Amino acid sequence: MILSLLLVLLAFFGAPLFAIIAAAALLGFHSEEVDLQVIAIEIYRLAEMPILLAIPLFTFAGYLLGESGAPHRLVRLTNALLGWLDGGLAIVALSACALFTAFTGASGVTIVALGALLYPALREANYPERFSLGLVTTAGSLGLLFAPALPLILYGVVAQQMNVDPAVRIEDLFAAGLIPGVMMVVLLSAYSMWVVRGSGRSRTSFEWREAFGAIREAGWEIPLPIVILGGIYSGAFALSEAAAVTAIYVLVVEVAIRREISLPQLPGIMRESMVLVGAIMIILGVSLASTNYLIDTEIPVRIFEAVRAQIDSRFVFLILLNIFLLSLGMVLDIFSAIVIMVPIILPIAIGYGIHPVHLGIIFLANMQIGYITPPVGMNLFISSHRFDRSVIDVYRATIPFFIILLVSVLLITYFPMISLFLVSDAG
Repeated sequence: MILSLLLVLLAFFGAPLFAIIAAAALLGFHSEEVDLQVIAIEIYRLAEMPILLAIPLFTFAGYLLGESGAPHRLVRLTNALLGWLDGGLAIVALSACALFTAFTGASGVTIVALGALLYPALREANYPERFSLGLVTTAGSLGLLFAPALPLILYGVVAQQMNVDPAVRIEDLFAAGLIPGVMMVVLLSAYSMWVVRGSGRSRTSFEWREAFGAIREAGWEIPLPIVILGGIYSGAFALSEAAAVTAIYVLVVEVAIRREISLPQLPGIMRESMVLVGAIMIILGVSLASTNYLIDTEIPVRIFEAVRAQIDSRFVFLILLNIFLLSLGMVLDIFSAIVIMVPIILPIAIGYGIHPVHLGIIFLANMQIGYITPPVGMNLFISSHRFDRSVIDVYRATIPFFIILLVSVLLITYFPMISLFLVSDAG
């Protein structure tokens, strides 16, 4: 008990998360008189999982795109195709940020990378200042439900270690996130169109020449989603192979063809991307060992029995789950939350009859809006710093968008077919 309290204090004072998880696992296995080599074995087993090759490869590709001119081309393309609508520039911001976050897997990066383009453009088009601030801050958290977002892959990896029924395939998670993700973008776009209804000030006339020019300029990036998803669902690529094709394709295009990234820049970009991957991998390795301890000692079963004794209703359980995940999303980054909490929550949710793929979308949708949930959502502070506004101003600006996303999460939660409609074995 004293050692457990000490670990909590160490975590509170900023000790590395992987060290806390590893220490907790070591204590648990020691108390059960299990050989502590099991943790090293789990880390080795992690290294042998072919699917994990996708994580560093997709991450590297995302960082390359972020450092190139791809964000500018993406904004120009979406503006050429959608800018003629009422609220067109707002829809451009939402769509561009969602697509960019899907490839980088990090919402804070989206605010920093695209915010410098989109916020001044919105203000120049006479969008209200508070609306523009709230829109860009919120848009930075979109996209985590779209393939090949890293959190989708990581949830699938963790869930697969639980050996649940039905099995969780990452391809199914990619399919399940599509309709919920589009729904969020559409609802926010509808609100944006309503805000500027009838003003005409935000429109740009549609021009075929500009549209073709934007398509031509983004001609190397446009095939990426088609190659990834088409390759995976046609059976041409396994997930790791799709990641390798993506990384090589982006590397060749941005370095050799477009020459927007020089060879001397590559080591720095590799280092930055692999720092993120390394942090995820070491947390994942010790967490899988911790997960085995939880399974061996039937802790999730005991938690489920305790929860079931207090909560009979699936409806009430889902409400409490949403509240818990929103709170979690405020204080913990999405990667740590997945590897720590999914092994505990997943068996409990299955006990209430929730499909594991549906749970994954609920989990990630909540974590996605946790980034903009007051008082400590991470993106609120990133936006405050990026646009030189007080945190209170950012709170106020994001409230309407937060409410819309919260409604989206409730729809995703209580209407499973929104997530499972495209999943082949969900029936």
